[in-house]
Parts: sequence; structure tokens; C-alpha cells
Amino acid sequence: MAKKIEKLALFGGPKAVQTAVGDMFTWPIITAEDEAAALDVLRRRAMSGSDVTMQFEKDYAAWQGNKFALGYSSGTAAIQGAMYGCGVGIGDEIIAPSVTYWASCLQVYSLGATVVFAEVDRDTLCIDPRDIERRITDRTKAIVVVHYLGHPADMDPIMKIARKRGVKVIEDISHAQGALYKGKKVGTFGDVSGISLMSGKSLAIGEAGILTTDNREIYERAFAWGHYERFQKPEQVETPYLKDWVGLPLGGYKYRMHQMSAAVGRVQLKYYDARMKEIQKAMNYFWDLLEGVPGLRAHRPAKRSKSTMGGWYAAHGLYRPEELGGLSVTRFCEAVRAEGVGCSPGANTPLHRHPLFLTADIYGHGKPTRIANASRDVRQWPGSLPVSEAVPAETYGIPWFKHYRPQIIEEHANAFRKAALNYKQLLKDDKGNPE
Repeated sequence: MAKKIEKLALFGGPKAVQTAVGDMFTWPIITAEDEAAALDVLRRRAMSGSDVTMQFEKDYAAWQGNKFALGYSSGTAAIQGAMYGCGVGIGDEIIAPSVTYWASCLQVYSLGATVVFAEVDRDTLCIDPRDIERRITDRTKAIVVVHYLGHPADMDPIMKIARKRGVKVIEDISHAQGALYKGKKVGTFGDVSGISLMSGKSLAIGEAGILTTDNREIYERAFAWGHYERFQKPEQVETPYLKDWVGLPLGGYKYRMHQMSAAVGRVQLKYYDARMKEIQKAMNYFWDLLEGVPGLRAHRPAKRSKSTMGGWYAAHGLYRPEELGGLSVTRFCEAVRAEGVGCSPGANTPLHRHPLFLTADIYGHGKPTRIANASRDVRQWPGSLPVSEAVPAETYGIPWFKHYRPQIIEEHANAFRKAALNYKQLLKDDKGNPE
């Protein structure tokens, strides 16, 4: 017998969420051990040193499975270091997804290069390998692969294209620390990875970032660019041409990680795998409860694929309005919120439509920065990336559970189920999605 469809809270029914959530969403988990580690740095007056940071780098490299790790002040700086490490410079192009946070690519401007955006896959929301190759030119220096909202990108075809065309691959794993692609950690496929470790991420240590690589030259170029204390003597460097430049940071940047963040990072990393496992159990249970609900799709790898979502940062769901009579995701989220669940429509707005990538002259070139050093007009105007431009209307935020507490998870899942199953009532006052 079919289960009776419950009345929406938006129309006077009881809210789906009745149980107090407590610390279900509190993150990161900070204990006396974290506090003691940070206080040790403070009391030693070692905030601007590197001894703890170098220990954290060793810990992280071993955990990640890379030869080298380099701590940064932010993920933004780590990704710029990765770009410089790969040789990105004046007149070069990188390829990146348009649906991502700006720090996956915007730093390329300060290197005198530009970005060409590729489409994303509608189901993974990651860069679409089928769209990468047709955008590669003789100016392309690197592909930036973002494991977006925790979902591993399809690395096998991406790496095949990159090796065939002789371009570097930079993995942005800021959303996906600990995620697996076919049983292997993301961040170990490309030439180098850049990672944000700021306090909102699933591996959260403070305002910080880290770079990892197996390539000695990339690693040395990266620390030469912004870690002056590692670039003081020729004997510290193995890359021949860098030996002549030692003493000053090549980019004039000071990018080292703050030691209090590094100290907290060492503690957080010790417990991350166990905490991540519980997050995965909770999040997968949430989606299992919604299996088969029309209009709603889980944003996660297929079961038994040996791919995982890591810490499930910035968890989202896929929305299919065609299965719900064209109901806008905005109206759907309104109904979910009335049930007691925080739910916002959309994800990151596609970057290629922003004036910063179309008309802005940032450095006074007398022309848009996007094309200031380019050999051609690479700007992509509205309408040029239809799959990416549809993402805001086909995604919505979901709760990011930090603990496996079935009753709370079930109540939250029911909020989404109620909204989807009552879609016909919601259509009446649906004003659509904002432009």
C-alpha cells in the first residue's frame, strides 16, 4: 500500500524536522588536543616559523600519497603556486570548469596568462573530459580539474588527453580531501594539486592551504615563488636553473602557512579518516532514503565504483525539474525550508558570465585582462556554455551531517521527499528562478 503523502508545512502541515539537531552540524571538531597544539606554538613565539609546518607537510604528504607537500597561507595561494610550478606564464592558457569557486583559476591573471572555460558534466558537475580536448591549443599549459562539491572528476580520460597533448594537470581538491577515484585518492593523478584547508572545509585547520606533487621541479618552482626561507642557498635546490636565482622569492610573495594552523592541522589529520568515515555513512544514508524520489538525484559516485565523496564538503543534490512539472528549484527549496531544513537553490554561478572574465581591465592594460596577453579573444559570452549555465537551476544545497544519527537524518530527508511529492501544489504560486 502506497504511503500517504504528508501535507507540506508551507501549507499548514507539521514540519518534517522535529528533533533538536544539537552538534550535528558543528565543524570542525575542536578538542583540548587542538587547543594545546595551537597554544604550544603561541607560547614558544613560533607563529612565524616553519618547524611545525614542515612536520605537517610530512604528515600530509604521507597521508595523501605524494612525495612532496608545501604549506600555504590559503588554498588560493597553493593553486597559484601550482600554476607557477607548472610553468604557466605570459600568453599561456589554462582550461578550467566555469562552475567552480573563483580561486580555482582567477590567480592565472597575475601570472600574465588567461583561462578558457570548459563545460561540466550534468551529473558529476565536474569538468567534462569530452569538452576539454577541443579547447586545447598550442597555448594551453595546464588543465585545472576541480573535484567539485566533493565529487571525483573522471580522471582517466582527462589524464589520457593531457598526456597525449603534453599539458599539465592541476587538481583542485579543496572540496574533496580524502575522496577516492576508483580506489585511489584524488590529488595523486595529476602533476600537482592545490588544496584549501580553511575552517569551512571538511579537513579544516584554519586559514591555510597546501600543495602536493611527486614532481621535484614543480615543488621547487612553487617554493621559489613564495617561500623565501626555503630558497636561500643553492644546495637547497636540485633544479639547475633555479640555483642561479636563490635568495629572494621569485614572485615577491610570502605564502607560508601560519604555524598555529599547521599545529591544528597535525591534530585534525590524525582523526580525519575516522570522522570522514562517519560523515560518509551519514550522507549516504540520507541519499539512500531518497532513492527513487522523482526530481531528486544524489550527487555522489555510483555504488560499488570504488569512488567516494571524501568529507562531502558543500553537499548538494541534483534537481531534475522536468520530472516535477517544471517546478523551479527556487520554489522547491522554499518548501524544504518551511519543513525546518536550510536549503538554498543553485551552486556556484558560472564564472564565464561575470564581468571579471569579460570586460574588466584589472591591471590597466587598456583592454580586458582576460585577453590582455592572449593570442586570441578567448572570452565566452552568455549562452556559450549551456550545461554550465543550467547548473544554478538544477542544484540545491543539502544538510552536511557530521554524525550518523538516523532519526535526525530521516527527518531531514523527509523534508525533501515531502517537497518533491507535493510538487503539483507548489506549481500554483511558482514564480520561477531569478535571472
